[in-house]
Amino acid sequence: MNDALQSLLDLLALEQIEQDIFRGQSRASVVPRVFGGQVAAQALVAAGRTVPADRPPHSLHAYFLRPGDSGAPIVYTVDRIRDGRSFTTRRVVAVQHGKPIFHLTASFHAHEEAALEHQEPMPAAPDPLTLPTQAEMLPRYADRFREPDMLQRLLEARAAVDLRYVEEPPFATAGTVREPRSQVWFRTDGKLDGPEDEPLLHVCLVTYVSDMTLLDSVLLAHGRGGWAVGDVVGASLDHAMWFHRPLRADEWLLYDQESPTARGGRGLGTGRIFAADGRLVASVVQEGVVRAPREE
Repeated sequence: MNDALQSLLDLLALEQIEQDIFRGQSRASVVPRVFGGQVAAQALVAAGRTVPADRPPHSLHAYFLRPGDSGAPIVYTVDRIRDGRSFTTRRVVAVQHGKPIFHLTASFHAHEEAALEHQEPMPAAPDPLTLPTQAEMLPRYADRFREPDMLQRLLEARAAVDLRYVEEPPFATAGTVREPRSQVWFRTDGKLDGPEDEPLLHVCLVTYVSDMTLLDSVLLAHGRGGWAVGDVVGASLDHAMWFHRPLRADEWLLYDQESPTARGGRGLGTGRIFAADGRLVASVVQEGVVRAPREE
């Protein structure tokens, strides 16, 4: 396990400061605010700590309310909404400097033998091991980033995750309109074993990664390179996930993403996450602010 992955696991190891109240640390991101995937994953950890281990999360719905301060801890308060025979519901509010910055509702479900089951087939995608790593791919485009240190910041922000683009990312083809679809393979950059190897943590890690690239397809539809090259101002507004089948974050997962619409300064991204064996393990929907800066 590399140091970056251990650092991410430490970030998700929340401190319990009172019953149903947890504190998480923050770290600098590539933008001057807390990375949304971090807050979502930490909030899901907090919710999961109040639920029996035999009830994994099956869905979450969240809103990003204010930018998070990467220099300050975040307090997560869990509200035990419902404990039913099959489903458990939790509400989590993340607070910094006395104000809520994030709100999440998560539902957990006891295992049931499937009476009805179907899924969409996994789309075609190349073997992830034939694709370049971030360390191999990102330096090719260093001259396109808006700030000289952006390459290093991107590499550090994604060092815990082995993420590989199936096609070139938006910042590589800025100015060229493409189909509003994108795919990435991802897994943690190291195996999880020992105390870390618990189902809830795998789900939380996938939640963390799910916020990294989902709005890429919005950018592709307009030939925009994104915040990394400075031709778009963006931020996550809300995020929803459904977990359909067991998954492991340390095994290859295909994130198939598309954007059905963008309008009024907002863009919508939808995603399906498949295990390498073809199982559909999660679905994701996110809306974000996507604004082109005004020219002087």
